[in-house]
Amino acid sequence: MHFDEILRHLGEFGTYQKRVFFLLCLPAITHGIRMCVTVFLQFVPKHRCAIPGYENDTYAVQSEYHQKLINETIPLARKGLGWLYDQCHLYDYTSSNHSRSTLSCSKWVYDQSVFLNTASSELNLVCDDALKTSHAQMIFMGGYFFGAFATGAFSDKFGRKISLYASIVLVLAGGLGLAWAQSFITFVIIRFINGIGTAGVFTTCFVLGVEIVGPSKRAWTGIVIEYFFAIGMVLYAGMGYFIRDWHYLEITASIPVVLFLGYWWLIPESPRWLINEGRTDEAEVIIRHAAKVNKVKLQDKIFIMETDDQNEDKTPKANIFQLFTHRVLAIRTIIIFFNWMVVSMVYFGLSLNSDNLGAGSLFLNFFLVGLVEFPAYTICILLLDRVGRKVLHTGSMIVGGVACVITIFTILYAGEENQWLTVLFAMLGKVGATMGFAIIYVFSSELFPTVVRQAGMGFSSSFARLGGMISPYVVDAGKIVGGDFGRALPMIVFGALSVGAGLLTLYLPETHNADLPESIEDGKRFGRIPNVEILISDDKNKRNRTNFTLVPKSSKEYNDTLENAGEEEANKLL
Repeated sequence: MHFDEILRHLGEFGTYQKRVFFLLCLPAITHGIRMCVTVFLQFVPKHRCAIPGYENDTYAVQSEYHQKLINETIPLARKGLGWLYDQCHLYDYTSSNHSRSTLSCSKWVYDQSVFLNTASSELNLVCDDALKTSHAQMIFMGGYFFGAFATGAFSDKFGRKISLYASIVLVLAGGLGLAWAQSFITFVIIRFINGIGTAGVFTTCFVLGVEIVGPSKRAWTGIVIEYFFAIGMVLYAGMGYFIRDWHYLEITASIPVVLFLGYWWLIPESPRWLINEGRTDEAEVIIRHAAKVNKVKLQDKIFIMETDDQNEDKTPKANIFQLFTHRVLAIRTIIIFFNWMVVSMVYFGLSLNSDNLGAGSLFLNFFLVGLVEFPAYTICILLLDRVGRKVLHTGSMIVGGVACVITIFTILYAGEENQWLTVLFAMLGKVGATMGFAIIYVFSSELFPTVVRQAGMGFSSSFARLGGMISPYVVDAGKIVGGDFGRALPMIVFGALSVGAGLLTLYLPETHNADLPESIEDGKRFGRIPNVEILISDDKNKRNRTNFTLVPKSSKEYNDTLENAGEEEANKLL
């Protein structure tokens, strides 16, 4: 008996699975926090050069004398349509040049109205080192990239349970260690480690959640766990609002992970993985406990036919590169990879850009960025099996992309009093990106043939991390350009790429209610006009059964058939 058959007897989503699945969803809250800590920890406050020799200098003006010193020491620099104190230069009074030359400063004072301190202000990640904030986020995503592969391989070899536990330990140790980082090198090393653990926790919980439920519930569980990710974002907005010191904020965000150390005794190993490893006795113990909780009775020997079934159902092995040996498969694969990269770039980019929307506080904007994910996931659950993957993904990417592009008009022409429109369209863009992220996971897993599905999803995840690495640089590009157009630039880039990815999705076949491809050959045929059976008869009492393959006249198959046909047959084809 196959495990999916066992689940049908056991209950595809019985009481036991609900309990375990809920426990697996809780670490996704931590995942939501860890993926977005950059927004607060690496927030760059307003700043200027410190006045040389003035020990008690602060960004806030203390007195008229202090204001006079600032005016005499710090030059003005154009910022958009106005003028602000130069953030990176001060007057050089040691120079013999009477044109009041400037020099770069090595010490700064920071505005403390938003945060008392951040990693960026403490490590002075400004001016010539400003890009280091993006480097730190890229390194975290690099850790996530590595962790997705490493923990996946580790999990397949040693089990889901130990992989989850090891990842929890990495997240806890990395989170607490980050709070005491005293240098940029230490900071990014710990961020890399944290990225590995963060990837391991979420991917293992996701896989375990999918493996313990029946086939009809897999897409549903794959989206529901994302709600907890959104809960993490919303909670982190509240943490940031009440805790303005980045050290205490990081400790507060990390301490709840201690609770997950108890998962060693609460979360079982995946029965599906145990069966694949031939450890059926251990799997049977878990399955029978689940049956007891679900109040169902199983037959005495549930694995008696497993070995024979496995031998009969062996599928020829393949590798990911075989997807590029056929034109149709190659184009589909490239479109899938591009969609993963774009949806990740836009999703994380809009979160990172929440302090650059021109209206509302940083905390309110970030809260809204998390809050809009709830309706996005709800729409997915309600429409995914009604509308289909292709239409819903295309629509979400195009609508979200257009909303992002529209912000150029609200930023440039709506006026400061109407910048709430910019926030509104940015949130609509985030809804589209959130839906796109949820749908592409289900859509691509159904498009890849079974023989390369795991590898295909692994490569897709890699392209998503690539998009996540690029996103902070797109946001920084807007800050470098400066002014209103600089604020609009990241939104234009995110919007254009999102629309492009959505349009390319139209080339992909629909997978809803379709028999999924098993082999590479199935993948080549998947989504094409099927072979149909037609009954032909001149006599109502006699019918001939004939198979026809329907092909469009523009296809290669049609032209080949036409070339090889005789004159009479060709006339029929025409």
